[in-house]
Amino acid sequence: MQTRTPVPHFVKARHEFRGMRTAEHYFTVPLDHFAPGSDAAAETITVFAREYVSSAHTQAEAEELPWLVFLQGGPGGRGNRLASLSGWSKAAARDFRILMLDQRGTGLSTPIDRNTLPARGTAEAQAAYLEHFRADSIVADAELIRAALGSGPWSIYGQSYGGFCALTYLSFAPDGLKEALITGGLAPLAGHADDVYRATFARVAARNTEYFSWYPEDRRTVNAIASHLRQTEEFLPDGGRLTVERFQMVGSFLGGNTRVDGLHYLLEDAFTGTPHGNRLADAFLEQVQGIVSRLANPLYALLHESIYGQGQATDWAAWRVLQENPAFRPDAEALLLTGEMVYPWYFEQDPALVPLRQVAHLLAAKTDWKPLYDPTQLAANSVPVAAAVYQDDIYVDRSLSLETAAAVRGLRVWETADFHHDGIADDGEAIFGRLLGMVRSVAGSAGS
Repeated sequence: MQTRTPVPHFVKARHEFRGMRTAEHYFTVPLDHFAPGSDAAAETITVFAREYVSSAHTQAEAEELPWLVFLQGGPGGRGNRLASLSGWSKAAARDFRILMLDQRGTGLSTPIDRNTLPARGTAEAQAAYLEHFRADSIVADAELIRAALGSGPWSIYGQSYGGFCALTYLSFAPDGLKEALITGGLAPLAGHADDVYRATFARVAARNTEYFSWYPEDRRTVNAIASHLRQTEEFLPDGGRLTVERFQMVGSFLGGNTRVDGLHYLLEDAFTGTPHGNRLADAFLEQVQGIVSRLANPLYALLHESIYGQGQATDWAAWRVLQENPAFRPDAEALLLTGEMVYPWYFEQDPALVPLRQVAHLLAAKTDWKPLYDPTQLAANSVPVAAAVYQDDIYVDRSLSLETAAAVRGLRVWETADFHHDGIADDGEAIFGRLLGMVRSVAGSAGS
């Protein structure tokens, strides 16, 4: 991947508050980076990024700082909106200008949702459009943005799916990188999506067991909610029905180090007494909607399995593998909560996704996904890389992560049981500092 002439770029606004300065950057990039001369290559979209700099640096000093690009989780999540510099961003802002991307299709970048996507035309045209919103295109955007900002090779920090994007960056644009830090995001480089879900379902089951050992009363509450939903229609504030399988999605809390106990606080609000017997409380339903609705990030549901699709159809891998795990079935007697997997019924039960059902099925059946990684390049990697691998991560399996780490030349692993997938929310400052020290020690050894 070659860096092209800098793309059109402007800064819309600058602000200063709570010890930091921000600048709002807008870039115009091709829809399709990989087919010069095509209609999609001629079409452009906008990518937004917000710059964060500590006010401890003067403006002149800030302009001399190197860039750190944060690649957030997802797919389909916009860049973090920082109210202040804290955690990893506080640590990073000592030495970097932070660039927070709204990856294409999210946030203030040209958006994708149930309102904009149908404008592309048929379901087939919409699916073809979405092919341009994976990690390879995100990396190509980053390289054009790097050129527009006049930066030399820069540093990247990838969390979760952002780590997947970092591996794509190392595969196809390593010359653009000074160093790479990865947390909870070493993707499998090959194999079928089924392998991923067989590993992660096992870890989610173990996490359920651990959680219910802490809160045995919640085992009874989950059973009671499931039984209630099988017999009584309950509706979320958006009008969508809360089914047992949608309720199981609250298991997303289980992937957290700091969030996991929030599940208990959610469940304790579940029921309220009414003249007609117990019903699910409005406060509970309001909270659940924020967890189970994909209104704000439909790209997650549309493209999630595609991040494991390389040259083969994913064919709703999580749904098929769930059938091998009857404790996760919605009719299970001792119901288990699921993680962040995506299932075909999302597009039947979530009002925000119903208009995109046909598109989702086309993407699940797609067999010719382009490679997201270059194993040969990764085996010859010369960019300093350090990755935190969380032993009990229910979303990015430890064993698969270590296989990938071994395939990337020079990648240094910090394996720890102290954190779960959201470790950087728990102690981001220490995690960032440790990984940065690891890559800098590699660079120092190489230069000595």
